Order: sequence, then C-alpha cells, then structure tokens
Amino acid sequence: MNRRQFSLVSLAAAWLVTRALMLWLLAHDTEPLLGRGAVAREVWRLYFHWYGVLSHGAFPANDTLWQYPPGAGAVLASPGLLPGLTYFQAFVALTLTTDALVTAALARAGTRPGRSLLGAALWTGGLPLLLHIPLARYDVQVTALAVISLLTLNRSTRAGGAFAALGALVKVWPALVLLGTPRGRTTRSAWTWAGATGVLSLGLFAASFNNPLAFLRQQGGRGVQIESLGGTALSLARHAGWPGRVRYQYGAMELVGPYVSAVATVSLALTASAFALLLLWRVRARRWTGATPFDTALCAVLLFTVTSRVISPQYMIWLVGLAAVCLTSRHTVQRPVAALVLAATSVSAVAYPALYGEVVGCTWTGCLLMLVRNGLLATAAVLSLARLWRSTRPASGRSTPVSEPRPDSVRLPHRALTAS
Repeated sequence: MNRRQFSLVSLAAAWLVTRALMLWLLAHDTEPLLGRGAVAREVWRLYFHWYGVLSHGAFPANDTLWQYPPGAGAVLASPGLLPGLTYFQAFVALTLTTDALVTAALARAGTRPGRSLLGAALWTGGLPLLLHIPLARYDVQVTALAVISLLTLNRSTRAGGAFAALGALVKVWPALVLLGTPRGRTTRSAWTWAGATGVLSLGLFAASFNNPLAFLRQQGGRGVQIESLGGTALSLARHAGWPGRVRYQYGAMELVGPYVSAVATVSLALTASAFALLLLWRVRARRWTGATPFDTALCAVLLFTVTSRVISPQYMIWLVGLAAVCLTSRHTVQRPVAALVLAATSVSAVAYPALYGEVVGCTWTGCLLMLVRNGLLATAAVLSLARLWRSTRPASGRSTPVSEPRPDSVRLPHRALTAS
C-alpha cells in the first residue's frame, strides 16, 4: 500500500468513526448537554410538517417559519423517496449519504497533481465539531452543491454555474461561490449557465407548486438573532441597563426592544458594504490561480455570515465546507482562515446546544461564548479579505495586469486566464 492509498484508507476510517459518533449523539439527543431533544425536533416536527404541506403541491405560504427559497422544498421532500423508513430516519440517511459524497469529492480533488488531501481531512474532522447538528439540518445538502460547483469549475464552467444556481435555490448563499471566477469567457459561461439553470428551475417550481416566492415575505420580518454580531452587542448592553429582552419569533431567539431596528439596519448596511468591497476587489484583481475561486468563495460567505442578522450554528457547516475546498489546493492563501473557522465551529457547539440556556439568558457566560465565537468569525473575515486582496495584486515590477496560474491551476481556456 503506497502513501496515497494509506491516506485514503485512513480518511475513510476516520469518516466512519466520526459519523458513528455523530449518530450516537443524535440517538441521545434528549440529554441536557445535547439540547434536550431540540436539535432533532427540527426534523421530525418542523421539517415533517412542511413535507406534509409540500406533498399537497404548495409551499407553506402562511407559516412565518418558512423563510427558504423554493429549492429547499425539494430537499425537504426527498426523504419521502425512501420507502420503509420514517421521515426522520430517511432524512438522516440522505444527509449522511450527502456527507459521504462531499468527502469523496474532496478526496478525489485532493489526489490530483499539485493538490492536497487536507481539504477532505478538514471536512471529515471539522463537521463532527458541531456534534449531531449537521445530521438534523439540511445545510449539508446545500453545502454539497456549493462544494461540487467549485470543484467542477475546472472541468466545466457550465456544470459549475448550474450547481451554484441549484444551491442558491435551496439557500441563497451558494450564488456567492461564483464571485471568484476568472474574468472573461469563464465568468460569462458560469454566470450564464447559473442564470439559465435558476430561471428554468424556478419556472418548474412555479408550475408544480403554489406560492413558490412566499419565503420573501417572511424573510423581511426577521429581526436580530441573539447569536449574531449585533445580538452579541445587545446582549452585552443588557448588563449595562438596556431594557430589551429575548423572544422566540421567526424560528429563532431574537432580541426585541429599543434600538433593535437600528442594529438590524446597521447589519444590512454592513452586508451592503461587504458586497461593495467584494466588487471593488474583483475590479482591481489582476492575478488568478487555481485557488482564487475557492479563496473568494470562502471570503465572500464569511463576510456575509458575519454581517448577517442571523448566525445560526448550522451556518458553520457552510464555512467548514468552503474552507475544505480551499485546502484541496496547495496554493490557497486561506489556511490561517480555515484554522479560525475550525476554532469558531468548536465554540459554536459549546454555545448550542450545550450552554444555550446561558446564551438565551444573556448571562456573562453566554455573552462571553458569543463574543469569542463571533470575534473569531470577524477576525477570519477580515483576514480572509486581506489575504485574498494581496494574492491577486499585480506582481511587483509589472505594470500590466497578468494572470499567473500555478501548477495546480484549474484547467481553463487561456483567454479566461487573462484580465479583460
């Protein structure tokens, strides 16, 4: 057995052991430190309820908890395709299958010349840091679409764009993974196919279901979740006399009271600023390598996560997946960022489900947990953008914009690697 084969066997063994542990935790979900049943309840109560509505040809238009694009309906309805299993069992089985698919895709990418198996290792070891949460949320499925989109861009920009669009129809954020495509024909092809796939898929949903855009109405009413950056600030403000309180609404624990709307507005403004920074980066970027699309995807999703009014624990699944894609390339500039993402993921599991009562109660312990987790994420976002920006500047001594593909660069047409 050579070294590569040994690495792949070790990776498979680690996946089996860690996923068995995650299943064990899910089976003991009622334990106090594992959430007293709250984690699994999302599937067998909420998702199963939505499945019942979807099976009658409609989206849950009048449900304030339905805040997802129509593609989410396809994911939530898919457990019904597995006969002989309960909805909960089928959902977990499909999630594990998707998890295995992501691991295999990352491993395959890591065995190519000039690539690394570190990405597959990070996904295999990073996902269990969230305990059993990934098995009881559909974020593994949407992350899989984003990961496959990035990994297929080197062979087919059409497929990469199509997978990104399908991911965006499940949860909007996968549209961001195309921000780092090289200028020229590559970008035009990827975004054209993404747009065509999105329009066609949305048309199919509109023809098959009633109220496909009902989620937009519910999204607009969301407030400031206690686990967001703004929520952390307001939680700390309670210790300084702020009279606000925590209330369950729109499927999350949110803060209500004076100045909450102002904090929400600031969050939206920061999100807009992050998008403007990414556009400015793209305009000024002059060098692309095979790792640049991966690094950009992680940076973009980090920025939008940190500035969001909602940072649920399952959001960390997205970041772990994108960090793993970055580490498949030996020329990524995001290695320190990936380490910060893993650290933030570990703290997230302590905050929820283990000590969520402290977070909801805005105790000093809860505030400290959120301050550390969100501080790590904010640091990761700033560092990610800074390293991405430096990596795409023109090489010293050159006055004309060029692209310098590395040995592991994606196989793109020559015209796509030159600045337009």
